Amino acid sequence: MTLHDELLDQLGEPGLEQVAGMLGTDTAKARDVVQAVTGLIVGGLARTARHPDAADALRGALEDHVDADPFNGDVASLIRDGHSILGHVLGGQGTEQAAVALARLTGIDTAAVMKLMPLIAPMVMFLLADRADRHDMDAGDVAADLDRERVAVPGGLAETLEELLAGIFGGAMPRPGGLYGGDVEPRLGRPHGALERRRVQGTSSPDW
Repeated sequence: MTLHDELLDQLGEPGLEQVAGMLGTDTAKARDVVQAVTGLIVGGLARTARHPDAADALRGALEDHVDADPFNGDVASLIRDGHSILGHVLGGQGTEQAAVALARLTGIDTAAVMKLMPLIAPMVMFLLADRADRHDMDAGDVAADLDRERVAVPGGLAETLEELLAGIFGGAMPRPGGLYGGDVEPRLGRPHGALERRRVQGTSSPDW
């Protein structure tokens, strides 16, 4: 089971209904948006973990999330933690750029996406922390697991999200069997046009 599957399973239908209400849409579209946000965060973590020192810092940070169940926690604390995680993974400018692109990708208002991202980030960290703890993963194991997860995004989103992350971080990640490249169209439709092709040097932090 992927992190995306685990997250949706933990949310359940009641959780998806709450997300749908936040986004002003139905549960089917809410599921798509959650998958896109989750995939983006997983991809950002995978890029961060490419660097050994950052991977070690991430592994240490996961220890703080093993017992911090975000699915039954205080929303205010969850949002604070989520903003901190997004700052480490994407940086402030990268988070805003990602929200705008995800809004265009999914047809959801940017402000609503910005509200959802810090809620999803601690959920991803918690599930990853739980997996790392159960399987006694070291930093290298976590990095390899994230690399597998980033190409397992459902709904044909992997390449689209990879393009977005390349714009934030300023470079493409290798894919199994070759290097990522080429022009990729969004997979959830283009209600407001294609993803921006601007390449902005990433502002994410390698330290936690």
